[in-house]
Amino acid sequence: MRALIQRVRHASVTVDGEVTGSCGKGLLVLLGVGHEDDEALAEKLWNKILGLRIFEDEAGKTNLSLADVGGEALVVSQFTLYANCRRGRRPSFTDAAAPAQANAIYERFCELAEADLGTEHVGRGIFGSMMEVSLVNDGPFTIWLDTAEL
Repeated sequence: MRALIQRVRHASVTVDGEVTGSCGKGLLVLLGVGHEDDEALAEKLWNKILGLRIFEDEAGKTNLSLADVGGEALVVSQFTLYANCRRGRRPSFTDAAAPAQANAIYERFCELAEADLGTEHVGRGIFGSMMEVSLVNDGPFTIWLDTAEL
């Protein structure tokens, strides 16, 4: 699995003109699922994200985790994180999981987030939809995670 996480002041996702998910201070998680990914990797990735100390403490040092600051999360599926641009000019997405598999793992990832943060503190996109994502990046602070490297 791959995740691009951004520390945000707030973020939202809109589908067909309607906000379908949002979060306040916390993380925007753009989540991609590959062929070999499963629920165990979803749990491993979520636990890594939840525990990352990327929020500032009273001294201004990045010493606090999402859980420590009582933060929120917005999770948006994004198969394009598996783009392969090695050949030509048109990206290939064959490394991304099939939609049924990807959706099941995306849903599991969101359930894990909700279990730790509370349902009211986790927003979601709509899997497979054309989405508009808005955010105010806090920092900016952006991190790339790939379960193949964790």
